[in-house]
Amino acid sequence: MSGITVLDVTKRFNGFTALDDVSVTIPEGSLTALLGPSGSGKSTLLRVIAGLESPDGGKVLIGNEDVTEQPARARGVGMVFQHYAAFKHMTVYDNVAFGLAIRRRPRAEIRDRVHELLELVQLEGLAKRYPAQLSGGQRQRMALARALAVEPGVLLLDEPFGALDARVRKELRAWLRRLHDEVHVTTIIVTHDQEEAMEVAGQIVVLNEGRIEQVGSPRELYDSPANEFVMSFVGPVNRVGETFVRPHDVELSLEPEAGSEEAMVERVVHLGFEVRVELLRADGERLLAQLTQDDVEQLELEPGQIVHVRSSRTKTFA
Repeated sequence: MSGITVLDVTKRFNGFTALDDVSVTIPEGSLTALLGPSGSGKSTLLRVIAGLESPDGGKVLIGNEDVTEQPARARGVGMVFQHYAAFKHMTVYDNVAFGLAIRRRPRAEIRDRVHELLELVQLEGLAKRYPAQLSGGQRQRMALARALAVEPGVLLLDEPFGALDARVRKELRAWLRRLHDEVHVTTIIVTHDQEEAMEVAGQIVVLNEGRIEQVGSPRELYDSPANEFVMSFVGPVNRVGETFVRPHDVELSLEPEAGSEEAMVERVVHLGFEVRVELLRADGERLLAQLTQDDVEQLELEPGQIVHVRSSRTKTFA
């Protein structure tokens, strides 16, 4: 395992600044998410760390070694992309064994390592199948096993679940978290999905327009955002003028209370245990409230109903 340090990295493409003086530390053994909208620079930062792009300025250190000028193959990095290019003519076993085979490892060592990894990624019964015979989730687990086979010091994942449906993505997120807890390889995952980042990562790096807006744990980013962008991007939020309020901090009542105002219920959306209530204020502004099933049943909420709204906690930024 190796920690990663990025120091003052800048990267430009034909006059466009993809990374603007970016510095960040990825702790050894951590699972860190690079989170941001399209064009924020997260994939470019990952590719600079991997050695697939050369920075125009700054340094990349893996462990204590400056690898800025080293090619990707010399960095001890494993990569998994959204559309993984498996060898279609090779079995699952041979795909996972490929990196070990080209390094001329002993056959017995390859066999033991591949079986260990296939068991780890829950593909032990599918070793003789070909990629076309696997589901999308199984192919991505095979891709992770192949990346881990050569025991990389760093594992880099670029939108690895982006092409999969929502149910499979959710399953693989939980699986990746468990896998990381077992292997403890320093891991970076690129994603634009806030829920994915908050579910799998211990540290999140929020990027926007080539700059880092904030680095912290999921709870720190959600409860103590550094600025308006982080508040708006990490988790749902209502904005009323210059004030921000999370949906779960919006309280509803049938009778007026101190500090409350009227709003009309437009829609009630049941999401399992939680219920999302879409509201329209008298000034035309829309609000979201997040309640429990019990709260909604007690209030007997229906579209068109007038309720009284107040915020238990708000946040403003200078």
